[in-house]
Amino acid sequence: MNYIIEYFHPRVKAEIEGWPDGILADFARLVELLMEFGPNLHMPHSRPMGGGLFELRPHGREGIGRVFYCFLIGRRIMILHSFIKKTPDAPEQELRIARKRMKEVKNA
Repeated sequence: MNYIIEYFHPRVKAEIEGWPDGILADFARLVELLMEFGPNLHMPHSRPMGGGLFELRPHGREGIGRVFYCFLIGRRIMILHSFIKKTPDAPEQELRIARKRMKEVKNA
């Protein structure tokens, strides 16, 4: 039984759809794996960020994308936030946005 992908807001989905083709293609591949394997998807594709937050790690010729997500009841995966990486570590501001959104959806 597969997992269902949901987006925190249509803007999150639109932002990802605006990524360069190579990163977007890898994101599509990784989302398929995520839907199939759920929390059993590990490095190099996905990484736990602590507190129930996870990071999907798409990349392409054009660079590296990051997508933060969490799991919800009913085999649902909520895509919370995304960005194109410009530094080696995930910027703290990006993590704060994802954690705030995760808190909103888990307390809804």
